[in-house]
Amino acid sequence: MEAEIPTEHAQFMERSRPGLALATNFNSYQLQRKHRMRFIDREEVAKRLTYELCIPIVRDAMIAFSRGETKQLLRSIISLSEGRLFGVMPGAMGAHAPFGAKLISVFPENFSRGIQSHQGLVILFEPESGAPVCVLHAGEITAIRTAAASAVATDALARKDACQLALLGYGEQAATHARAIGKVRNLESVVVWGRSPERARVFAEQIQSELGLPVTAARGVEEAVAEADIVCTVTSAADPILKGEWVRPGTHLNFVCSSYAGPAEVDSDLVVRSRFIADSREGVLNQGAEFLRAKAAGLVDDDHIVAEIGQVLAGEVEGRRSADEITVYKSLGHVVQDLATAWALYSQSESTS
Repeated sequence: MEAEIPTEHAQFMERSRPGLALATNFNSYQLQRKHRMRFIDREEVAKRLTYELCIPIVRDAMIAFSRGETKQLLRSIISLSEGRLFGVMPGAMGAHAPFGAKLISVFPENFSRGIQSHQGLVILFEPESGAPVCVLHAGEITAIRTAAASAVATDALARKDACQLALLGYGEQAATHARAIGKVRNLESVVVWGRSPERARVFAEQIQSELGLPVTAARGVEEAVAEADIVCTVTSAADPILKGEWVRPGTHLNFVCSSYAGPAEVDSDLVVRSRFIADSREGVLNQGAEFLRAKAAGLVDDDHIVAEIGQVLAGEVEGRRSADEITVYKSLGHVVQDLATAWALYSQSESTS
């Protein structure tokens, strides 16, 4: 069945013979119409990228990544000033699948100004013609998909009866992690620690009101993790705030906010004591600060990374082996997670437009 041609184009075709060049131009017109650029802003991402949607998408992306079905490069990071960073993360969901990149800045001081520390864009290209089709708010995608990835790892690695959550940090990632972890475990309480007791208290009150759970602010890190079954490190700490000796047997930990070689939120003792699982083996070997510090000290070698989380999810490598084992998921975040969630938002919006 032939496509219906707009009136102005039909008239122009009638005046143009033999029409080969015109047909080419019209095909180009159709392609451009088909791939109109779409922009999805922060508000739309926050509304539509629910954890019910995001968690299974990220889970599938992690499995595909570890099977070698996706393509990506190590992120390129430019250090700016005063701890500020600019990163570029290119990748593809497959050889004949959507591809794109995330351009992201990290300005830690933004938190004190009431704005996101991560600012940027995710740019999507469709695989049929290579055309860019969508630009999305990267800060909101990063906030939600990072927590969703930790939830996926927690579901795979934490004890089934884990119900006590400790959050080290009270920023945006602390809030998203509280929401996401509650989707995979029946939480009974949450404890939060941060450098400012007042901000920790305010955060605790807000999350308690939102989730309907007891949320308390701890005076110190050791107190915060003392009874925890699940710990999420979501701070901007340059040096370790969490010691291995404070973590009780059977705990699962998500190391989240150190995303490049340098700053480390936990000490090397905890790395050594844990069953260490990465989102990307290559990424951790090059940019996983906690692991690299322990390796530089001669405490571990590359084999200490027992698996990627995608291998555990696919059943290729055992995750938790006992109730007393300490498990760690090291999250650097890879662009395939961003592209998969971004493509879901774009494709769903196109199907309903």
